[in-house]
Amino acid sequence: MEISMHRLSELPKIAQQIIALGNGYQVWLLNGEMGAGKTTLTKAIGNAIGVLDTVSSPTYALVNEYLTEADRTLYHFDFYRLESEEEALAMGWYEYLDSGNLCIVEWPQKISNLLPDSFLNIDIGVGVDEERIFKISGHE
Repeated sequence: MEISMHRLSELPKIAQQIIALGNGYQVWLLNGEMGAGKTTLTKAIGNAIGVLDTVSSPTYALVNEYLTEADRTLYHFDFYRLESEEEALAMGWYEYLDSGNLCIVEWPQKISNLLPDSFLNIDIGVGVDEERIFKISGHE
């Protein structure tokens, strides 16, 4: 599925659409160039699922953990600064996957050999006049 966004005010609605499409997937991969809006999208998804804290980029921490109103957890990963897949393993990547909680991953290409078989893929493209194009597909 492809969704276009022309104004940032459209993002809450798009987040709801992505949540509906992502139902049944525990791992969501966000792909896009620097500044495409990966963290901004994660913030909107967090708001839509009732995250209790402010979602921010985990660029230096590699992972941020957020509790929701429903007493669930959202794990938000940013692997941009990851130097090796071994670093992801050392931080407990598989334990996060085994948690049963939603895992949103920025820069998933850094851990391509560690990804599960099933995930929701979200490619964010930048169009004319700051337009964002979200290409969303599930993988089994």
